[in-house]
Amino acid sequence: MVGRSNVGKSSLINALVRKTVARTSAAPGKTRLANFYRVVVEPRPPFYLVDLPGFGYARGGDKAREEFDALAADYFGARVNDPRFRGVFVLVDSRHPGLDSDRRTWNWLDSHGVVRHVVATKVDKLTRSERQRHLGELERLYSGPVTPVSAETGEGLDELWKKIASLTKPTAP
Repeated sequence: MVGRSNVGKSSLINALVRKTVARTSAAPGKTRLANFYRVVVEPRPPFYLVDLPGFGYARGGDKAREEFDALAADYFGARVNDPRFRGVFVLVDSRHPGLDSDRRTWNWLDSHGVVRHVVATKVDKLTRSERQRHLGELERLYSGPVTPVSAETGEGLDELWKKIASLTKPTAP
């Protein structure tokens, strides 16, 4: 899971596993390291959900951005050629489509050959017309489907689990 600070990465992991495993806070920047969560869903083999620190939060200034850039480069650089690494969910806040930092992240992952999917968080905070407009804008910006979710209400979690299942299918030897 990768995305801006306070987009809901940790909350989404907690909602997916129906347990509080990832620390959350209303204040941005709570996650400072890559946190690995081993998930077992029988009969599939175990897999990991990884909660990366958010980007785009200004409190740490240039130093925080440099730390995030270094962590991301190390994390993805070590994994893009690993057959166990299946892809990234890029979380974007559905209330703010088209942020430059989200697009830069999407493009950076693309330039490194990373399989990626857009997950629009916090859809429960949109009106019906905003939801239609914002999700349409996100699909246009990212040239494909977007999975709308709410960690708070559980909306979209089944669809996200289907995407996770497709990424975690065992590969032929």
